[in-house]
Amino acid sequence: MTQKAVCFYFQVHQPYRLREISFFEEEPNNIFEGPPEYKNEDIFNKVADKCYLPATRLFLHLAETNPDFRVAYSLSGVFLEQCEQYPEKGKEILDLFKRLADTGRCEFLAETYYHSLSYLFSKEEFAEQIKMQMAKIKELFGVTPKVFRNTELIYRNDIGEFIRQMGFDGLVCEGWDHYLHGSSPHYVRKAKGGCDIHPEDKKIAKKFSVNKRVKKELPLLLKSYQLSDDVAFRFGNKQWKEWPVTAEKYAQWLESAEGETINLFMDYETIGEHQWDDTGIFYFFEHLPQELQKKGIGFRTPSETLKALKKHGEYDVPDFLSWADSERNLSAWVENDLQESALAELTRLETMMHQHKGSQEQQIIDLFDDFRKLQTSDHLYYMCTKYWSDGDVHKYFSPYESPYEAYISFMNAMRVIQGKVKLINN
Repeated sequence: MTQKAVCFYFQVHQPYRLREISFFEEEPNNIFEGPPEYKNEDIFNKVADKCYLPATRLFLHLAETNPDFRVAYSLSGVFLEQCEQYPEKGKEILDLFKRLADTGRCEFLAETYYHSLSYLFSKEEFAEQIKMQMAKIKELFGVTPKVFRNTELIYRNDIGEFIRQMGFDGLVCEGWDHYLHGSSPHYVRKAKGGCDIHPEDKKIAKKFSVNKRVKKELPLLLKSYQLSDDVAFRFGNKQWKEWPVTAEKYAQWLESAEGETINLFMDYETIGEHQWDDTGIFYFFEHLPQELQKKGIGFRTPSETLKALKKHGEYDVPDFLSWADSERNLSAWVENDLQESALAELTRLETMMHQHKGSQEQQIIDLFDDFRKLQTSDHLYYMCTKYWSDGDVHKYFSPYESPYEAYISFMNAMRVIQGKVKLINN
């Protein structure tokens, strides 16, 4: 009988926030400084002190002292850039991740470098950003990611086929009741077979392939959203009937869960930033491995999970799925006219810049970097106009007073980049 195991994966991402740009400002030197009270460096250092440093020290300690412990991370390229750009905290963060990599008990996943929604408007941009992020992981940690996760776990059947054609060993996505039809998310599934993608998209996937050998079936690891959200969102809620959640209690929940792999996927900032230290979140993660060990539950990385377990049927996702909000779709980013307008401008700008891809001119390289930073999903997230609990979450993360301010700031930045591109094209 296969031992049940936990597969931990954390998303580690920090966007570059836009600075306030006047409509009449023609050529600002840097559009990604952040507004006065939300400077990128200040935010980075604050989160580093509350989460990145203490959480990574904790997981390094667990990896070095517990031979069974495993953990996986998806590090966006823009997060890694900020680690290098702000070395006061970033240097130690990178060193901790390097030491984790050296233990052999940590896996790094592939994702889009700019944590972008590029799949929605350019498959080539999407594939190129994946290769960029993989190259950065190789450069910093000496390993090559083999399992993919898309921005905010965005998935659909055609994404699975595109990623299969790129040669990845597997993919992680949301395990959503609507598509599980009553079955457990705690098994390895496979992407729906026979999914056709456009011939041009297939060419792009082959062009940017990460492995010449393409699997016949793409294995999927599905997030256990209820058990993950118990920690990510409910852990410190004293009004919740299950509060407080101890490591012992949580281990009992995992023991009683049906399946072979409990995939616990969440934001890294859950530890210390969203759930503050005084909630007991660090103590919880420190003691969870020993409580699981008492139950005979081990740990596996995503790659180890895919190698160890057989696939249990297809996971058919005909419409876009994500891990965001109660709807678990794309409405966090493309729900309203503001977001659709911003996405349309990104698409138009990609067309304008396409002819310059591969240019070695520094001016072009800098323009592409600014354009791609605008693709970061957070900018569209700030424009969301949802209400109730989902709206509260969006407001918590946004540096703007309203979605409309976020839109105006984004479009002013877009106008600056478009103007520079027009000058080059003329």
